[in-house]
Amino acid sequence: MMELRDIEIFLVVAEELHFGRSAERLLVSQARVSQAIRKQERRIGAALFERTSRTVRLTSVGRQLRDDLQPVYAGLHASLERARMTASGVTGRLRVGMMPFNLVDMHHYWRTFRSRHPQWELEIRQLAYVDPFGRLRDDAMDVLVTWLPVQEPDLTVGPVLCTDSRVLAVAAGHPLAERTSAHLEMFADFQHAVAPNMPDYWEDSYLPFHTAQGRPIERGSLVTNAEELINQVGMGEIIHGFPSHVTRHWGMPNIRWLPVTDLAALSFALVWRTEAENELISALADTVREAGTLRF
Repeated sequence: MMELRDIEIFLVVAEELHFGRSAERLLVSQARVSQAIRKQERRIGAALFERTSRTVRLTSVGRQLRDDLQPVYAGLHASLERARMTASGVTGRLRVGMMPFNLVDMHHYWRTFRSRHPQWELEIRQLAYVDPFGRLRDDAMDVLVTWLPVQEPDLTVGPVLCTDSRVLAVAAGHPLAERTSAHLEMFADFQHAVAPNMPDYWEDSYLPFHTAQGRPIERGSLVTNAEELINQVGMGEIIHGFPSHVTRHWGMPNIRWLPVTDLAALSFALVWRTEAENELISALADTVREAGTLRF
């Protein structure tokens, strides 16, 4: 029988697809994570992950186990959380997943919400680049802060929190590093990263698949989180476009930030599952509408 902690370790690795990041998130050693996975693989009699020096992927057995365990673990975790909240006088919890990096710039939204609704707990989490809409659909998050457009029939798009211009990140020694700006046509000359399980229209709105002249913008390296992405840029393996707010949060001497002159600004909005809308989600949306949109 799998212990609760081992179930948690397996599910976090299945989400992060990286043993080191999973260990950091779980506040345990990487050896503890590896030990837990090996123990379950021995018990089941099959590999749960395919591991190379660069990638971690679920096997078919691992995917089945993840799909079976997620609702069970979520239900148990929710029961324990409800008991804890009741004991502390909290009557509800709102979980917000963040795709942008400007957590500090958005603090005034969260402070206002908390001051207005002290009876509710607000949890803000940075998300990995792995199937973010799925986090809403499997009830791992109540609200997502992400870029527009979002054209999903089961999701509601709420108010915009911020609108941001674009920059291109390149390594200090990159051929583009001495330029003062960039345009989309340059993107086709170099490799970019790709994240798994993104709808094509949504990915294209962030990084177009083709330039205005029809040249393909190649995706090569698979990434699942911000740290991996910026490290690959810094090593000169890829270039990558970002909303410009990241320049205030990543002060890195090995990265150059070039304003992109011909990409439209990105707007980030609240998004939630339509059928899951409740009093807490409506209250957060009202807070954002009344506070207004940040512009960078």
